[in-house]
Amino acid sequence: MKIAIHGRNFPESARPYIQSMFEELARRQTEVIISQGYREFLDNAGVTHYSQATYTVEEGVTDADFIFSLGGDGTLLDAVTHVGAQQIPIIGINIGRLGFLATVAPASVRLMIDALFNEQYSIDERVLVSVRSSQDIFGKLPFGLNDFTITRTQTSSMITVHAYLDGEFLNSYWADGIIISTPSGSTGYSLSCGGPVLLPQTNNFIITPISPHNLNVRPMIVMDTCQLAFEVESRSGNFLAALDSRSYTVETSVRISVQKEAFKARLVKLSDDNFLNTLRSKLNWGWDIRN
Repeated sequence: MKIAIHGRNFPESARPYIQSMFEELARRQTEVIISQGYREFLDNAGVTHYSQATYTVEEGVTDADFIFSLGGDGTLLDAVTHVGAQQIPIIGINIGRLGFLATVAPASVRLMIDALFNEQYSIDERVLVSVRSSQDIFGKLPFGLNDFTITRTQTSSMITVHAYLDGEFLNSYWADGIIISTPSGSTGYSLSCGGPVLLPQTNNFIITPISPHNLNVRPMIVMDTCQLAFEVESRSGNFLAALDSRSYTVETSVRISVQKEAFKARLVKLSDDNFLNTLRSKLNWGWDIRN
């Protein structure tokens, strides 16, 4: 088995679990390839990883059975871009904070590795959002797992986003911006702006305005088979376009379209990993003293 590994800085409390993970992989004679930046961090942190093989973010991962993401949800979003159309299954080990996507606890890493070798897991395929524009904004990575957002810059006032659905005019959003969220991203930025929670396998996108000036404008759910297009007006002449954690300043002359990506992100789920359980444990979903 060949495992790619990507991660970020971790607290000292996580060190024993990470070291134990590498020792378990070495014991099973697993071929390991580590992202270049993370390997440098591991070396500086004194973690023995038993591997000399690395890959760069630019080249990504092209040959692996799984990729381990060690961090929070942001680290897992990075891992999605590292595998891209290769659709290598991703396992999120939560060394971050909330961990909606990265659901494996550090203390359960050895059990997780055992489940992989015994094929005691399932694959959860997640829709990605794809962004195309009249100017190349996101380069070779025009896709994201959570959401695409158009927002005002820090120095600008409210913007106007003219939205079109399959070529027909939908609405002009006078707001701080707009979010196009996948079901995976429904528990993120969209939720904090009043958007609904969608089950991961729901075939929809959510259009969520950010601080709309018109109080009768509300989040809207559309089929993910549609194509959305946007034109932006701003006094500053520009706006921010963000795809997951990657953001760029864009001129208002740029036209943008959003649709479902042709490939998906494949997340590994263990037997005790359930979205409804995650809602209850991470969001205190339905918490009530009477329960």
